Amino acid sequence: MQRVLVTGGGSGIGRGIARHFADQGAEVTITGRRADALKDTDGGRGMICRSADVADEAQVSALFDQPFDIVIANAGIGHTAKLVNTSLADWQNVLDVNLTGTFLTFREALKSMQAGGRLIAVASTAGLQGGPNIASYVASKHAVIGLVRALAKEVARQGITCNAVCPGFVDTDMGDAAVAGVAQKFGISQEEAAARITSGNPMRRMITVDEVVSAVAFLASPGASMVNGHSLAVSGGEI
Repeated sequence: MQRVLVTGGGSGIGRGIARHFADQGAEVTITGRRADALKDTDGGRGMICRSADVADEAQVSALFDQPFDIVIANAGIGHTAKLVNTSLADWQNVLDVNLTGTFLTFREALKSMQAGGRLIAVASTAGLQGGPNIASYVASKHAVIGLVRALAKEVARQGITCNAVCPGFVDTDMGDAAVAGVAQKFGISQEEAAARITSGNPMRRMITVDEVVSAVAFLASPGASMVNGHSLAVSGGEI
């Protein structure tokens, strides 16, 4: 039985990933800050729910009391503001969760991961291009992709792969928050804001959670054994 760890498993993409692997018969451990959200993700599937802050070294280390075959660093947050209005605390908070959290998760995983293991980071198209008013998020996701590329070369001879999935705007709570923020800023309707956000996507719609999950499942599969250091965009051709 495969052992799978998913950080940020309490909602959105993480919830979808965790349920996919559990439904496939894997032993799934999910982490997050809210125990109630983790229980909702489990929904009676028998997942192991562990409350943890991925930016806390000791809490991340405690998660790895057993080796995992697949480790998915999904936990992430965003912050919207012009750079000139971004406080150091806000900047650091985004980097702590998105970048340092991925670093700590992967570092601990590698201490016990065996050949055939998979490290997968959920990054973003923001890690492949720029974007106004989200400098901290863009910087963190670019750095995550850099980490993935560097680590892929370190672990290749161990039979382990390290890759990233880079979704565009996904239909999750975070996506809804982005739509609400645009609507408020420009005084437009939710529908108009959603259309503006997805205007760069040739398919003119948000990505579904299931579409991101499918990309993660591929990178975790035996068929992706020679895919290493890759950033897989799930964006409808946006990038």
